[in-house]
Amino acid sequence: MAEATHKILVVDDEVSITEFVQYNLKKEGYEVTVAHDGASALELFAQGDFSLVVLDIMMPDINGYEVCKKLRSTSKVPVLFLSARDTEIDKVVGLEIGGDDYLTKPFGVRELTARVKALLRRSSFEGGNQDSATLQVAGITLDQSAHFASCASGPIDLTPREFELLNCLMQRAGKVLSREQLLRDAWGWEYLVETKTVDTHVKRLRDKLEAAGLDSNIIETVRGYGYRFKSD
Repeated sequence: MAEATHKILVVDDEVSITEFVQYNLKKEGYEVTVAHDGASALELFAQGDFSLVVLDIMMPDINGYEVCKKLRSTSKVPVLFLSARDTEIDKVVGLEIGGDDYLTKPFGVRELTARVKALLRRSSFEGGNQDSATLQVAGITLDQSAHFASCASGPIDLTPREFELLNCLMQRAGKVLSREQLLRDAWGWEYLVETKTVDTHVKRLRDKLEAAGLDSNIIETVRGYGYRFKSD
């Protein structure tokens, strides 16, 4: 059973979908608020302290991509996209603009709840279970209790997923990690995503490191296997 303090915003213009998601997440102990369009979602989000947003992509007026962009301008809240479209480009676009996961309709209760739990567990909103250590490698400092990353130029603005990915790489600096290992450690065992998701998140992470004045090549690609974080 989930802790009652976790508030989830569910956004979809299909009433049947919001009712399904709301019912099953409430059964898990979450507090669920529903919106049926992008404008209402943004208004509700500004008024509440949400731990997660479950967000449909194809909505009239303001689509899910635009809602996510607006959320990302002020918040690092985890975003789980919902979509009836299952193409690779749709998933990549969703991840590139700041989404943390992508769930294709129709979906089952077990997959929905597994992904929600994984996002909450790995996000900065689920405090109290994090290692309090500070990790320093190659000019980057990670405060694992505060989920805060920084370097000589200042803070590095990372989403919860990007932080976990960087944390995994830095913990094993100098060692090659497969995509499967990164999925297991940064996403969670029950996390059902494709290994290409790792590539998309690594690209985003490299871009942010470069924007912070760091060498993006500090995360090396090991062809046919995975990635390695340079320790020197």
